[in-house]
Amino acid sequence: MATTPRSMDYNKRFDGRTAIVTGAGSGIGLATSAMIIEDGGRVIAVDIVEDRLNEARNNLGDSYIPLTIDITRPEAAAQIVQKAEFKIDILINNAGIMDGFLPLVELDDDTWDRVMAVNMTSMMRLCRATIPHMLQAGHGAIVNLSSEAALRTCAGIAYTVSKYAVVGLTRHIAAMYEKQGIRCNAVAPGGVKTNVGGNFRSEMAAQRLGPIMAATAPDLAEPEYLARAICFLADDHGARYINGVILPVDAGWSVV
Repeated sequence: MATTPRSMDYNKRFDGRTAIVTGAGSGIGLATSAMIIEDGGRVIAVDIVEDRLNEARNNLGDSYIPLTIDITRPEAAAQIVQKAEFKIDILINNAGIMDGFLPLVELDDDTWDRVMAVNMTSMMRLCRATIPHMLQAGHGAIVNLSSEAALRTCAGIAYTVSKYAVVGLTRHIAAMYEKQGIRCNAVAPGGVKTNVGGNFRSEMAAQRLGPIMAATAPDLAEPEYLARAICFLADDHGARYINGVILPVDAGWSVV
């Protein structure tokens, strides 16, 4: 049986590609950036902590281009796109924060506003700023970070709502721009070894969710496990026909 020849060296699947990665100074974002660079790409590495970026730049070299910025600022998206010199093949919306597992009645406005700003509004703005350049190029891959919290109750109300919103954003972009060469997918991690705070600020939530999570949740994943899934979805060769998918990367937690 005839087979379609491979058009590229898979080990250089991102050769010539420019990726924007948010939260790129540590955890999943750093692991993803390293993988993209290893496979031939360059990364506009966005993070709010300059020291993290500088350390990573020393380790990863000139293809890791650091940008210290608060992504919740309204002007941040335009500044990130400018740093990429308006050439954007891949967007990885990884940055996110937790909410202390606060249930609705215990939720304060500051926590709600901050979580939504980081986890959702900044993601929407960055997609909105990058998609026109992808449309001009005729191709683009977006991978958003949702969460197990969009599949089951395992977080506070603000985080949960923000990650459900990521699902809606992802699917809407996938539906609207697929004919113009843009793919948009998301991964839904379970627990991961990152510096994102996961402490309970609610006694009620700890009593209600703590035992359930302890009984069902798998061991924390290494960031590299998520990076592999993200890079697969970002690869226009390996995932060329995958669009609008929410991929759980949770060792099967979502089916327990």
